[in-house]
Amino acid sequence: MHTLAVEDPNLVTTINKETGEYLLSGMGELHLEIACKFIVEKHLDIVSSKPIVVYRESVSDKGVVAMGKSPNKHNRFWLQVEPLDEKVVKMIEDGVISEDIGRKNIANILYREAKWPADEARNVWAVDEYKNILIDATKGIQYLREAREMIISGFRWACKAGPLCEEPIRGVKVKLVDAQLHEDPVHRGPAQVMPAVRKALLGSFLTAKPILLEPIYRISVSVPSQWVGSVTSLIIRKRGRITASSQRGPITTISGYIPVSETFGLSAEMRSATSGHAFWQSTFDHWEKVPENIAANVIAEIRKRRGLPPEVPPPSRFIDEA
Repeated sequence: MHTLAVEDPNLVTTINKETGEYLLSGMGELHLEIACKFIVEKHLDIVSSKPIVVYRESVSDKGVVAMGKSPNKHNRFWLQVEPLDEKVVKMIEDGVISEDIGRKNIANILYREAKWPADEARNVWAVDEYKNILIDATKGIQYLREAREMIISGFRWACKAGPLCEEPIRGVKVKLVDAQLHEDPVHRGPAQVMPAVRKALLGSFLTAKPILLEPIYRISVSVPSQWVGSVTSLIIRKRGRITASSQRGPITTISGYIPVSETFGLSAEMRSATSGHAFWQSTFDHWEKVPENIAANVIAEIRKRRGLPPEVPPPSRFIDEA
């Protein structure tokens, strides 16, 4: 597996230490098929599952201010979740905003370009790998400076696995609204602070109209003109949409978008629909909300695969009462 990853940098291998499974991540179904064929040619017997699509969890509204208590009940945190502006998410993706540029530069960019309030822009604590931002909106909280790194760790922990189906959280602004910390450092260590922050974040998340995001490919198909109708029908049937069509001589190029989850088996269907005359390529383009009529089924399937209870937990499971 290591040799494979070295020879093809687009392949990423991770190992689940609990189950002993190897997770091979690539650019698409064909890419993974070729990688598996390479492994078999090295005289290794493998059992592979169907390709798995990664999703992201996000919110579409502002959540309540949720309180989370530490396991020893001596510390309390109040957090609120809301959607992050698409403009800010794009700046994080492009590397314009990152923790490497420093808090002062982040504040200037958010204030001038994203039109954030000065208080929020100045108090960004963390920008995580899944495009989420943590903001300190508290005033004069004792011992908060000592607990800052533990709060950030709790924020990152929560963002790695959301409450819908334990997929990473993306494009969320998290505000630390208030906090109460025990005066004794022994009672406000990482084992107390991190779970409390995570509970409050996930509790507010579930009240903010959570949604599931799926990856979308940009697809370009070149095909002789007599097969254009077949290709267009196939893409639309796969929940895709056509954005442009241009003709050069006898060849028509069709451009559009198609969900990654609908591309499994696309090569066989495309060959069948065009008698092998189509040439196409697809690249990841963006994340998009999963339609509500199929989101529940997708969440249920992911929860089943991960061995989670079938029902999404209610906010009350994470939000503590005062």
